[in-house]
Amino acid sequence: MTTNEEAIECIRKCLALRDVSRCFIDCVLGKEPVAEAMKWISVFNGVLEDVGKLYGFKNVLFSREFGSFLKDPYRHLKKKLFIYTHDLKRGRLTPEEYGPRAAAALRTSLRTNLRTLYQNWVFLAIIHSLYHDGVYVVYPEHGVLSLERSGKQKLRWIPPNLVIDIPGQGSLSFFIEVPRPLAWEDSSDLRESWRLYTALRPDIMVYGGRVMDIVAMDSNPPIKRPDVIIECKELIDWYVRVRDVRGPLAKPLTAEEWRNLWIQGLWDGLADVLGVSRREAIEEVRKRRGIRLSEVKIVELYRSVYNPREMILVSKYGVPDDVKRQLEGHDIVVVDNVGFNMESLKEVAYRITRYARHPEEYLFRVKDHRIASIIHRILELLNTGRIGINELEEFIRTHMES
Repeated sequence: MTTNEEAIECIRKCLALRDVSRCFIDCVLGKEPVAEAMKWISVFNGVLEDVGKLYGFKNVLFSREFGSFLKDPYRHLKKKLFIYTHDLKRGRLTPEEYGPRAAAALRTSLRTNLRTLYQNWVFLAIIHSLYHDGVYVVYPEHGVLSLERSGKQKLRWIPPNLVIDIPGQGSLSFFIEVPRPLAWEDSSDLRESWRLYTALRPDIMVYGGRVMDIVAMDSNPPIKRPDVIIECKELIDWYVRVRDVRGPLAKPLTAEEWRNLWIQGLWDGLADVLGVSRREAIEEVRKRRGIRLSEVKIVELYRSVYNPREMILVSKYGVPDDVKRQLEGHDIVVVDNVGFNMESLKEVAYRITRYARHPEEYLFRVKDHRIASIIHRILELLNTGRIGINELEEFIRTHMES
């Protein structure tokens, strides 16, 4: 990665070439990061194809941004430079202005898309591990899996990305990057939705049972308590990085907001993570209009605020023992050195299945008409009491063992 001065030198060097954008990308990012991204995409497409075959998905939808990146990383990054390069050639930007701005756009796009890729790979790898004969997709019913959230809340609810039924264990509902804001029409709607605008967003939330909406405005926070939160880390040094936590913390506190339980809950969670009183946490945020936290503290904040029954951190690379101990001290399970090895996520899949809940009724996908007819007749015998469940189980067990 380059400094601002180096980015300016890059654009000066590339201006004389026909493909200014490609030259600038290679100069600023280097060829290796983009080549590495292509390897990640190849691995991702492999598990995507496998999961599609297992679950019978006709298509998988991504956000426009991520979908463009998957198709061609270089072309996607060039799009990020189009306006800047156009303005540069027209004289509206100088090389000194172009270099830092365009370089920042490239770095942000690459980093964001690789983070999305790894998060989605973890999700796909987990549901790949969960699959066995008889697993049934309850939602979406149309066979098109959506891994993006755009426009999903227009009807003022937050639906799952996927609900599956595991025979003998129950159902599981998966939500990626939630909560998200709801649509609103007037000020009263906006006041109600504001807590979702400012909410912290873990990578994956999992609920036992068939959960079709997680909005719960009368609770604190304003969503149903998840059974499992999975946070994904793709960088080798993620635990030494810091970032600003803004959202509700960045806004001046009014008397109305003080009465808001979500804000109060967030202060309590932040104070708990920082090891200070709520008043001390508030004073710190007032001074900064937000607060700068390490990624480790942010993970702990997710645990404190959302209070899942279990929280799991999946790291592509190894995590130092002292960081592991710190996270485990906050009741966070660390699964590290995962890379792109799906076998490493079997433990995560097993942990998730412990929270599966049985639905009120089961659905089976049966292609053979005669088998469907036999199952229907068995149900009739059970419902009319002409055969008991114990008798049926013994009959099946005898024939399976023979």
